[in-house]
Amino acid sequence: MANVVRAALVQCSWTGDTESMIAKHEEYARQAAAQGARVIGFQEVFNAPYFCQVQEAEHYRWAEPVPDGPTVRRMRELARETGMVMVVPVYEVEQSGFYYNTAAVIDADGSFLGKYRKHHIPQVKGFWEKYYFKPGNLGWPVFDTAVGKVGVYICYDRHFPEGWRELGLAGAQLVYNPSATSRGLSAYLWQLEQPAAAVANEYFVAAINRVGVEEYGDNDFYGTSYFVDPRGRLVGEAASDKEEELIIRDLDFGLIDEVRRQWAFYRDRRPDAYDGLVKP
Repeated sequence: MANVVRAALVQCSWTGDTESMIAKHEEYARQAAAQGARVIGFQEVFNAPYFCQVQEAEHYRWAEPVPDGPTVRRMRELARETGMVMVVPVYEVEQSGFYYNTAAVIDADGSFLGKYRKHHIPQVKGFWEKYYFKPGNLGWPVFDTAVGKVGVYICYDRHFPEGWRELGLAGAQLVYNPSATSRGLSAYLWQLEQPAAAVANEYFVAAINRVGVEEYGDNDFYGTSYFVDPRGRLVGEAASDKEEELIIRDLDFGLIDEVRRQWAFYRDRRPDAYDGLVKP
């Protein structure tokens, strides 16, 4: 496996309907593949608006099964067509009354590798997610893909260091963090949290945000998606804060071993001293 992986992410504005939103992402994926990308990730609930700005039962309609729903089936076909690993965040219904904020992970041959369900569910103005989602219950899977070991952490999860560390301990080389976060609320944190997580856990992070204002509220999603390396440095520039964009970057996975030898954070962990962290 080559040490350098060409990776992509997409930040998008809402088109107004699911079909055109999926079609737009398919086109971006094909563009990425044509430029040599081998892995791509989309934003949180990529095929829908960020409906969590309101609490209305009508929005349960966006949910579908994973992996047997129409969107993930369609993305599996796209993965086979393009030969790319894909991280596909959608609203999942498992059974009646069981809904999750989920990301499907699809290998480059179109095989479904598994899914991550968002653990930490916010319930504050403009982000009424507890109305829609149960907390994730599948742990912190790291997927052995055609490009290496890929993990997922979704939006609000990023404020909690424990999951970042679980992914690192499980061998993640690249963690996609699909998000929907708005201007004024967290822009400052957006610039520091994912780079800090990349440093603390010594892997690459792909931070993805929506862009624009949508029909269900006044949240102004500020884009500025980026890749960050295990030293906390942006790989190339961040995306626009106003326009949708496809970002493609070369990630040198060899840097992970270099940093882990130099900084040795995993060697110097003290799990024997951390019992207090998990006491209620």
